[in-house]
Amino acid sequence: MEIKPKILFAQVMHKRLFPKVNAFRYGIYYLALPLTKLSADLENAYFKLNRRGLLSFNNEDHGNRNSESLSEWARNILNNFGIDKADGEIILVTMPRVCGYVFNPVSFWYCLDKSQKLRAVICEVNNTFGETHSYICVHDDQREITNSDYLTGQKLFHVSPFLEREGHYKFRFSLGAEKMGAWIDFYDGEGKKKLLTALTGDFSDFTPKN
Repeated sequence: MEIKPKILFAQVMHKRLFPKVNAFRYGIYYLALPLTKLSADLENAYFKLNRRGLLSFNNEDHGNRNSESLSEWARNILNNFGIDKADGEIILVTMPRVCGYVFNPVSFWYCLDKSQKLRAVICEVNNTFGETHSYICVHDDQREITNSDYLTGQKLFHVSPFLEREGHYKFRFSLGAEKMGAWIDFYDGEGKKKLLTALTGDFSDFTPKN
């Protein structure tokens, strides 16, 4: 597939299974930005890079929360975990700032190999207390992550006052030329599935009209 900046028009779904079933779904849009394409060429009348605009993307909203290279930050994480097969493009799927304001509950860093196969995903999670934590999703043998694979991670970060910290997540991801998806299921400390979440949508060209 051609790797270039895109807009993701998507649906977010949350469903709590107990103590009382509750679910909601809403439309949303994300940016899908290959880290090697982050340049002033992206800017237009509506979108700015690292400066204020109606919509904007700012490096300091991610990684170490400063102006350093996001690619370097992601590569350091991959290197620290010994993930050497994710040696291709990294696509950051995230929400833009709107009139200077942003809150990203989770951003996804899709880490590809040179054949554009998905090898790892960094899930960068933020809470309402201004804290952040990154979950690294990868197979033990670094084989390709397919859309039927589940990857498990222990919950290590407090996100919601309605969910205890004890428990674990099961992650599932898909990334294609036209669509993407991310599914995160939460299991409580007793191993019971408690919360289902999903972000699924279609890519559109990154244009001023869109």
